[in-house]
Order: sequence, then structure tokens, then C-alpha cells
Amino acid sequence: MSAPLLAVENLTRHYPLPRESLFRAPGEVRALDGVSFRIEAGRSLGIVGESGSGKSTLARVAMALEPPSAGRVLLDGQDLNRLSRAELRRARRDFQMVFQDPYGSLDPRQTVARIVAEPLAALGGTSPGERRARVAEMLDSVGLRGNDMDKYPHEFSGGQRQRIAIARALLTRPRLIVADEPVSALDVSVQAQVLNLLNDLQSRFGVTYMLISHDLAVVEHVCDEVAVIYRGHIVERGPAATLLHEAAHPYTRALIEAVPQPVPGRHRRRAAPAAALQAAREGGGCTFVGRCPFAQARCQNEPPALRVLTPRHAAACHFAETVMVEPPAGRFDA
Repeated sequence: MSAPLLAVENLTRHYPLPRESLFRAPGEVRALDGVSFRIEAGRSLGIVGESGSGKSTLARVAMALEPPSAGRVLLDGQDLNRLSRAELRRARRDFQMVFQDPYGSLDPRQTVARIVAEPLAALGGTSPGERRARVAEMLDSVGLRGNDMDKYPHEFSGGQRQRIAIARALLTRPRLIVADEPVSALDVSVQAQVLNLLNDLQSRFGVTYMLISHDLAVVEHVCDEVAVIYRGHIVERGPAATLLHEAAHPYTRALIEAVPQPVPGRHRRRAAPAAALQAAREGGGCTFVGRCPFAQARCQNEPPALRVLTPRHAAACHFAETVMVEPPAGRFDA
């Protein structure tokens, strides 16, 4: 196996809660709890989970926008959190981010030329003329015209704004792009255009993606591998097609089955046993036990490890083989 471009090792990020009493230590939110994965150069990894699962925290920590509580983020073998401020600024040429909201991520007071050129201007070493030429090149690569650079963001549709954000991310010719829900704020018809654009840009520039999404269908369109995250833990990982058709963790299957389908006669989700819900509240055992239709006594007391099922497929479930063979049809309705 070749050396990874990005390696995340046992990443943890905790946030303190407001102190409720002078006589008690403040609580904490465990947004990430021992997350590890690797992405090889030219490949794509999708991080999938519902709101509050830790996806966006993972994106911010991986981009060195905030420090981890423990663990490491290695870009081409370099620990990003051990770099000085000047070294990190230089390193940012190799990794860029595309944010979720194309309406909020672009400064409405700046022209497209200044918005897209911002990374080069921050790094320095280029003239205004060189930056303008690079902006025109990048706008052309994402399907916009060079004379669009003198317009303002409000003159573009949502899909076009996201193309501008992608052009800005590509300007330094980065090796890695982290995209946090890049199409969730767009209409469905526009989502397909942006996802096809990401695929085309990967073919042309060899860029590596870490794509954050709540939608498995979105990451299947772009990503080679998928990691499913729940309450700060990776509960399943494997090829995108495998997770969509042979999911081995009940939470992954819940994400798939939660997509609304016009099929009459589907049943409501089966209620979890009271004992399982109590175990979930107390934080013992599996983190998904309070929502799992496969939960048994073992799940309430013994947290499952992420174990290998096939060479490229792993799941953190005591009964992964049962989930794969006997999917609980109709129990995970949205």
C-alpha cells in the first residue's frame, strides 16, 4: 500500500460545557472520539453521518482550522498541528476547503476576481496581473467565463456561486480539497452538475477529495471509499458500492432507508427496548444501542470495535454479519 496523502490518527476533539455548579467539574461534548482513516493521493473519501455526528468538526480539525484534543493529522507525513504559523500558511497551498453555503462563503462586497484570488494573495509572491490570469483560467475550468470575474456574487445562481468557491479552492493547485456538504444547499438538478464537475476536476488535476455529506447517494457519485460516522466514532467504512448494497452496521442501513420512498404500506421504526435506551443514556456499550433493532444484552455492556469483515470493509457491530444477511426492511423509515 502506498503512503497516504492524508492520515488521521486517533483524532479526538472535546468541547467543554458551561459549568453548572462551582462544586462540579464542567462537562464536555465528545464531538470526535478516536477517529482514524487514510486517503491515498488521487483518491476520494466520503464522510457520512446525520447532523451532530461530528462531520463538520472533523473537517475543521483536518484543515487545521482548530486543534485536536488528542491525535494527529498528517498531510504527506507532516503533522499539521506541529507546524509554526508561517509553516502552516505555506502548507495551506496544498490543502483547501469548499464550504457548505455558497451564499455565505463568498464576500458580497468583493468582486469574483478578488474572492477567487484570495488564496494566492495571502500566500504572496505573485503580481496582480498573474493572479488575474490564474483567476480567468480557474473560472474557465469550472465552466464560468473569464469576464465573470468583475461581477459580484449576487449576480450568480447558487450553483454558479459554488463553482466560484471551487475555483477559489483550486487556485493554488492543491493536492487535497475538503468539501463540507458542497451541494446540500443547492437544488437537486444543480447538485448533479456540481458533483459531475468535481469528478471532471479530479480527472484533470488529480486532486484528492475528502467529501463531507449526510447523503450516501452524493458520496457514491464522487467517492471511492466511504466512512460512516456516528457520535464521533467511525462505525463502518468500505467502498461506496459495498456500503450502499451490503451495509453491515444498522446505522448505515438507517441512513439508506431514511431516504423517502413512494412505497405504500411501510412500517414505522420498531421502538428500542427501555433497557437499551437507558444504557444509551448512561453511555455504556454501543453508542447506537438505543436506536438499534438488533440490540441485545451484549450491546448494552460491550462497545464494539471496528473489525474487518473483508479486506476493504469494516464495521463496528457485534452482529455485522446478521445485518448484512438479514436487513431489517421497513424498520428505519424517516
